[in-house]
Amino acid sequence: MYMLENLRIMHPVVKDLIAEKETVWLNADLMPTDVALSSCLLSEEDVLDAEQRLERFVPFFIKAFPETAATRGIIESEVREIAAMHQALLDYSGKQISGKLLMKFDSHLPISGSIKARGGIYEVLKHAETLAFQAGMLSHEDNYENFASEEFRKFFSNYSVAVGSTGNLGLSIGIISAKLGFHVTVHMSSDAKAWKKNLLREKGVEVIEYASDYSLAVERGREQAENDPTCHFVDDENSTDLFLGYAVAGLRLKRQFTEQGIEVNSENPLIVYLPCGVGGGPGGVAFGLKLAFGDAVHCYFAEPTHSPCMTLGLATNLHDKVSVVDIGLDNVTEADGLAVGRASGFVGKVMKPFMSGCLTVSDERLFELMHLFYESEGIFLEPSAFAGMLGPVVVPSTDESGIHLIWATGGGMVPADMQQEYLTKAKQVYASRSHT
Repeated sequence: MYMLENLRIMHPVVKDLIAEKETVWLNADLMPTDVALSSCLLSEEDVLDAEQRLERFVPFFIKAFPETAATRGIIESEVREIAAMHQALLDYSGKQISGKLLMKFDSHLPISGSIKARGGIYEVLKHAETLAFQAGMLSHEDNYENFASEEFRKFFSNYSVAVGSTGNLGLSIGIISAKLGFHVTVHMSSDAKAWKKNLLREKGVEVIEYASDYSLAVERGREQAENDPTCHFVDDENSTDLFLGYAVAGLRLKRQFTEQGIEVNSENPLIVYLPCGVGGGPGGVAFGLKLAFGDAVHCYFAEPTHSPCMTLGLATNLHDKVSVVDIGLDNVTEADGLAVGRASGFVGKVMKPFMSGCLTVSDERLFELMHLFYESEGIFLEPSAFAGMLGPVVVPSTDESGIHLIWATGGGMVPADMQQEYLTKAKQVYASRSHT
């Protein structure tokens, strides 16, 4: 058994994590993208296969979720410059941010309003497609609008889906599974917000609540599937399907940049800050970004100071063999989607050679940034969406140009009364703290 003191001595960043200090960890094991890909178990072909599967489901999305018609059945989010927030960050920090500041609004993705609409929905669709093929109900030439039919719903009602979640993954899995006709159970940790549980129940989802954290919820979901051969468990910690669903975002972002005339290269690098919980979402997106932009993109995971599980796992190379609880942290944060004590070992090991580093941010900082963003841009986002917002200020950079991209994770579906509660608290926190 490793000793806490050994971790402190061998990995200086652990001392800062224990002290709940906002910190930046730079990855000395970062490799050139082509070298990292040469030894990776996943490839661009895997991501292209995932993208093609999502395209086959376009008719289903348009039929079952009319809100996707505007994007022609593609679940995608806007990316744009946030110039007002750029100025607000400069005033707030007193530090110059070179280049442009952009945001990817996964907070407003159709269907479930968070980044989890990517991987979570993709995995359930792949599972549904596999079952339909096995039952002889489907061929590649068929119109996938059939998945919205009563015949298919009746068929899927013989099967179930289970997942453990802190909130947003449960929303995406619950909404899509219920729409297809599956019986779906979402095992929710204590960190999950009440409105998310209520929304799932309104959609016909069974929600089981736990007084403990994310790890127990996942464990219970896994046990449910092990005891039921008709149940598919969405494993947020180890699923390659989830990972690949997220990775499609990299290819799509490259197309969005092309449409907007934005060029990414060594002279104009892309620096991306990704809020991180267990790691599947940001890890998959970062993998897709590396496929799309190679060494011209630099990816950072961003985590709360109370739940820096990926920073801890990557920095020590212990990955899922160490928890934030092991170093004395409580894993309690307002950033509910990021309230994870133990990182995905699968994601950590796959992404170690691709990641430029990690950063941590306090809950108080999240609320300050929420206030700044709402005042400058007039848009509400969940606390977790701001985990990476300080990245352009704190991550060392020698580039005088470039694009800083904040990946927003959730917020589009938060009820109006909850939004107001968050914003009131954010204003109070901002007023009470020194802005450094």
